[in-house]
Amino acid sequence: MTLAHHRLTFATDGQSLRDITAPIATWVAEQGVDSGLLSVFLQHTSASLVIQENADPDVLRDLETFFRRLVPEAADYRHSAEGPDDMPAHLRAAVLPTQLTVPVSGGRLALGTWQAIYLYEHRRAPHRRTVVLSLIGA
Repeated sequence: MTLAHHRLTFATDGQSLRDITAPIATWVAEQGVDSGLLSVFLQHTSASLVIQENADPDVLRDLETFFRRLVPEAADYRHSAEGPDDMPAHLRAAVLPTQLTVPVSGGRLALGTWQAIYLYEHRRAPHRRTVVLSLIGA
């Protein structure tokens, strides 16, 4: 049985969805685990992780449009000390996951054909986001 941990840091370009599948998949492949479970954990409260379609970029654009409508920036939020985009970012992160579990099979992430792991930055300004990977398997 193998238990491995790793941290990846990503620089975001502000509010956007960034495909982070490749560096995660590379690290998993280097661990020599044939079958197991990968935990992907984001150490932040104003960003999220999502598994979403990686083929049609309109899916990501529609997702962002949906969340802008669901959690508008111009609302009567009490928390505003870090700027008008901060509380909406916290609300999005409360609705979306900050942790994902992905099966590993045959030494690879068992994602579907059109699936990718995205870091969803909810703030307008660029940030550095840390993702903690924990892999258990044999």
